[in-house]
Amino acid sequence: MTTVITREELVRAMSEDTITLIEALPAAHYAAEHLPGAINVPGEVTAQDAARIAPDLHRPVVVYCSGPGCGRSKVTAAALSRAGYTDVRVYVDGKADWYAAGLPMERTAAAS
Repeated sequence: MTTVITREELVRAMSEDTITLIEALPAAHYAAEHLPGAINVPGEVTAQDAARIAPDLHRPVVVYCSGPGCGRSKVTAAALSRAGYTDVRVYVDGKADWYAAGLPMERTAAAS
């Protein structure tokens, strides 16, 4: 079962630095803009990837993608749960909700 996190809960957890935040979208989408502090995991997550990205199995992990119509966050969350993570949550409303709320985004795309 997927545990859902709301925008308000996510903002609080981010400000308290109590989560690992993962964006489950292709690298180009991540580079264009992503939630502050997010780590990009664009494809299938192996146990080795997960251990490198989030070494503490008990630290909460929040996964998001573009919004409610995107299933990537749920797939990545399920992979993390199978890898032994004990507190995996999905920000179902994703980037679309974050952006609509006027919250800050980060960019890593090279300037053209």
